[in-house]
Amino acid sequence: MLENIIEFFKNLPAKVCTSCGKEIEEQHECYGDKCDACNIL
Repeated sequence: MLENIIEFFKNLPAKVCTSCGKEIEEQHECYGDKCDACNIL
């Protein structure tokens, strides 16, 4: 069962910033939806 959970998180698609559309370089299961550059603005 643990292997299924690990595979689930490995297979999540890359997150995209809701402001600029760039791929967010962070853990894909994270709750954030903006990249670092857009969070500063």
